[in-house]
Amino acid sequence: MNQHVTSFGDKNKASDMNLSNVGNANANKLASQGQFAYFANPANLWPDFLLGQASQPLRVILIEEDAHMRSVVGQELGGDPRTTLVATASNMREGKNLIANYAFDVMLLDLNLRDGMSFELLKYMRMHRPAAEALVISMMDDEEKAITAFDLGANGYIVKNSWFGNYAQAVLQVANGGAFISPSLARRLIKKFANSSHAELQQNRNQVIPLHTNGVLSFREREILELVADGCTSSAIALKINISTQTVTTHIKNIYRKLQVHTRAQAVSSAKNQGLLS
Repeated sequence: MNQHVTSFGDKNKASDMNLSNVGNANANKLASQGQFAYFANPANLWPDFLLGQASQPLRVILIEEDAHMRSVVGQELGGDPRTTLVATASNMREGKNLIANYAFDVMLLDLNLRDGMSFELLKYMRMHRPAAEALVISMMDDEEKAITAFDLGANGYIVKNSWFGNYAQAVLQVANGGAFISPSLARRLIKKFANSSHAELQQNRNQVIPLHTNGVLSFREREILELVADGCTSSAIALKINISTQTVTTHIKNIYRKLQVHTRAQAVSSAKNQGLLS
């Protein structure tokens, strides 16, 4: 079988997840311009308190079947000094190899690999690289597949050949605590949830997910989860409570583990159902 794994940097073993330890400088910038004003900015206007700096770019792996698409994504990521493409793969088996053997911050994943459902790779990434973020890319703006991907921990869904900005912007947004969904799909998802029946919503509210045996949330974890529920990004939370973005990320991962969830939305819903949030 032909191998399509391509490496663009040094290979790192095991858990070298070294997310940038950003400080709390320039707090007034975030307050004055808004949480998501930065992701379309060129690198020379990129605030120094966000993840993804020219001196320490976000590391990306790409698992994509189509060679032309790999080239397009690679050019966009390579054209932005805040992101760097570490390695690429073209199928599920090679993708597992990348996840297991390369250090990365964000995974871009083709949802339609012919040798297996990409959902399995999302599960595999969560098991082996829990601190990393995942963005799925697909030819189809399929609401059900998008919801499944989000349930498995993806924080973005990009429809190929649609207008959405660029891949570097998407990577920067999810790495800094946001989510990224192609506009056409986002609109359809909003309509889908808006049309949900009252009975379905009530059933979701009454569903209780048991806490992990490691115990209830700490005061700091509840404080952070309250801010997550208010829509704050990790960078905004760090500025509000005067800790680093990496420390916020660690707290959020601990919240996921304790509540046995994979996404921010699930954590907020579970905590509210259990009376942990107001």
